[in-house]
Amino acid sequence: MASLKELKDRIGSVKSTQKITKAKKMVAAAKLRRAQMAAEAARPYANEMAKVMSSLAGKVTVDENSPKLLATGKDQVHLLVVATSDRGLCGGFNANIVKEARLKAEELLGQGKDVLFYMVGRKGLPVIKRLYQDKIIKHFDTSVVKAPGFEEAKAIAAELTELAEDGKFDVAHLIYSKFKSALLQEPTRQQIIPISIETVEGAGSDAAVEYEPDEEEILTELLPRNLTTQIFGALLENNAGEQGASMTAMENATRNAGELIDDLTIVYNRSRQAAITTELIEIIAGAEAL
Repeated sequence: MASLKELKDRIGSVKSTQKITKAKKMVAAAKLRRAQMAAEAARPYANEMAKVMSSLAGKVTVDENSPKLLATGKDQVHLLVVATSDRGLCGGFNANIVKEARLKAEELLGQGKDVLFYMVGRKGLPVIKRLYQDKIIKHFDTSVVKAPGFEEAKAIAAELTELAEDGKFDVAHLIYSKFKSALLQEPTRQQIIPISIETVEGAGSDAAVEYEPDEEEILTELLPRNLTTQIFGALLENNAGEQGASMTAMENATRNAGELIDDLTIVYNRSRQAAITTELIEIIAGAEAL
């Protein structure tokens, strides 16, 4: 059994940890509100942009001269753009995103496809690097900013466009975590290159729409903007999900620390009482011996 001093030191250590987790929970709760509002505000624009792009893509004839963001003409090399956070202490948030990426990678490999990775954020990098050596073609570091924003999304989109133009991949999938609530973040896959007509909700409407100028010219202008928009929306969803997961994880850690303190305090009091009882018995026994 641990000594009284060891128990007292351990109780003090757990109390210090509890203070940290409680402070971290408050910080995450404060950030969550802003992050949630930003993610929810970006959804309508990103969804409508995806619908318009899908509608336009379905009206043009794809050939070898079409933009690579519209169609590559191949389906062999798949690029997984895996977006994770740069900080830990957020429960299984990053692990769930990496798991979704692994499931997609194994599915594609099982079909005989080639898989490459474009990593955004630090937390998912070690796992993917360990499991898929030499498959990571780029790591975009977002740790230098407080939270990835539009400029980071624009830079990522520019790099993906360059890789597509160079023929480094045929299809690109964006994998991130969609924010549902502080308790629930849903790992999500989204095909971003080329435009996926079938998977866009509301696409293919029968409404008569006349475009001016023609569809191909509009697509050439809007394809890079749509790619940036989808990535930006994913980064906002990730940020909100990270803060929600962090708040929940720190709340659980604070509660667990409190329970551990109570258990250790009971053990400490019992050990202290046992020590006092033993001393009294020794004193009484010594007095009777005299």
